[in-house]
Amino acid sequence: MRVLEYSPYAADCPSRQLLDRIGDRWSVLVIGTLADGPVRYSAIAAKVQGVSQKMLTQTLRALERDGLVTRTVFPEVPPRVEYELTDAGRSLRAVLQPLEDWATSHMAAVGVAREEYDAAR
Repeated sequence: MRVLEYSPYAADCPSRQLLDRIGDRWSVLVIGTLADGPVRYSAIAAKVQGVSQKMLTQTLRALERDGLVTRTVFPEVPPRVEYELTDAGRSLRAVLQPLEDWATSHMAAVGVAREEYDAAR
């Protein structure tokens, strides 16, 4: 069996596309919103402030295509749709959680650095 080698530094490597998806701000926030279990579209939209309906739909579809999110439609009137992280999505969340924690715990210092930088210009 041939093992494929991936390098996100190569322009045409699919792993770069995956990193682009993972690093997209909406993907990170949607994955965080789904961390505690299945969530309806409207609840995701309410929690991820600032995301347009179009961007949220595109993000959810892309995450589903990449196998990170599942979409379940319940046969009700009106139909109820829930999104949930897959095993791969949950393992990615474990990687993204420390990034989120770092951002929130270092924001004050980053704010000071920004002010100092802007004042020097």
